[in-house]
Amino acid sequence: KPLIVVVEDIPINMEIVCSILKKEGFRLAMAGDGHQAINMIPNIEPDLILLDVMMPEMDGFEVCKRLKQNPSTCNIPIIFLTAKAETIDVVKGLELGAVDYVTKPFQGAELLSRVHTHLELKFAREELQELNATKDKFFSIIAHDLKDPLQFLLLSADMMHNNYDSLDETKRRDYIYRFYKNSQHLSSLLENLLQWSQSQRGKLTFIPSIIDVEVLVSECLMLLRENAQKKSIALSSMVPPETYVFADPDMVKTVLRNLVANGIKFTNPGGYVKVESNSIGKTKDELVQISVVDNGIGINNKDLENLFHLETMRSTKGTESEKGSGLGLLLCYEFIRQNNGTIDVHSEPGKGSCFTFYLPKAKK
Repeated sequence: KPLIVVVEDIPINMEIVCSILKKEGFRLAMAGDGHQAINMIPNIEPDLILLDVMMPEMDGFEVCKRLKQNPSTCNIPIIFLTAKAETIDVVKGLELGAVDYVTKPFQGAELLSRVHTHLELKFAREELQELNATKDKFFSIIAHDLKDPLQFLLLSADMMHNNYDSLDETKRRDYIYRFYKNSQHLSSLLENLLQWSQSQRGKLTFIPSIIDVEVLVSECLMLLRENAQKKSIALSSMVPPETYVFADPDMVKTVLRNLVANGIKFTNPGGYVKVESNSIGKTKDELVQISVVDNGIGINNKDLENLFHLETMRSTKGTESEKGSGLGLLLCYEFIRQNNGTIDVHSEPGKGSCFTFYLPKAKK
């Protein structure tokens, strides 16, 4: 339920407003004056503020002004509660950034109508911003991460077609290998893009079932073994037999593929990537912990904070200049969350990374 802050210095008015809102099931926080509101609101990040105009020491207009000047609170909609309905006061409040006002004495239906309207507008605006960010990132990936490997494929094909007889065997093999690597990158990127697009549109099929984690990990490592061998990276599974989770198999496959592929990408030749697992729980085994561990180049603290956020997602090259979009980790985050799990990462630059996700345990 949305969180609403009520700022009102008269106890009876506070009681009336809160009574109306509680019946609708809203979560509430209360401030008895302007100073308390200024100190409290940035820490709890409410969805809406109902702000009394006439208060001692700091009136509602000053509170509104300060909240709108603070980047962390400037987008929270404010509805004034006022006994002053003169045009000049209404205009002043709106000019300061308020979205509406409700006059005293309160009419429950009117108050709730305005609260619902502005909450809906707020959530619609946030959803639109998220959709725009998704669209911008989608086009960015198409423009940059798809364009470069496609351009190389075209140039390579043209070079091989027009100069095949003049190229020595070493050059031919080099072009073929680079053609293969770029095709592989494109295939993985397109698969992630399609899955992410379906996920954003709610079109992705979600069919959870009992999964044998040991089998799934073995299949994943087999699929990526060739990539690892080309960098002399050792792949291993330390998942105990009869480890079962209840989740969507295709989504978990995607998560494992992306995490292991990332481990290979960011590990220097001669390193290792391993998958570990164990059961955890409070009174009995309730969750299965699955970790993908490498001894690669690691991730600095600044980048760790932004790994699973769309707006800060960025492309990073691997230890042998392997390309990536960052989309794989975003998919991992969304897929694990959809399967009632969580994912986190621990990393130290120069020593490696450990991506760990948790899924509900299932009994065979």
